Amino acid sequence: MAFSKPLLAVLLLAAALLMAVDAQQAADDSSSVMGGGQRSLLGETKIDCTSACEARCGRNWKNKMCNKMCNICCGKCNCVPSGTGQDTRGQCPCYANMVNSKNGKPKCP
Repeated sequence: MAFSKPLLAVLLLAAALLMAVDAQQAADDSSSVMGGGQRSLLGETKIDCTSACEARCGRNWKNKMCNKMCNICCGKCNCVPSGTGQDTRGQCPCYANMVNSKNGKPKCP
């Protein structure tokens, strides 16, 4: 059975799209640790950074600065570790691995 080139291209594109959607769903299941979310057009769940950061920074002695930096990190990573301690940073590797370029210290509270 002979397939035309455009039909073959469409089938390959459809297969790639299905694989990408499957991978995104698997990532969504394990990514956003804290916060309720909304779905974007691409199916990615966006968490509510404001409430997630308020929960994380609520007892911090530098509450305003903690919330500011947490919201920046959450916006980039789309996740915030649960709890308030350093031991939970591993729940969100992107959040945990962001460092300040000037001093090398963790950027996210």
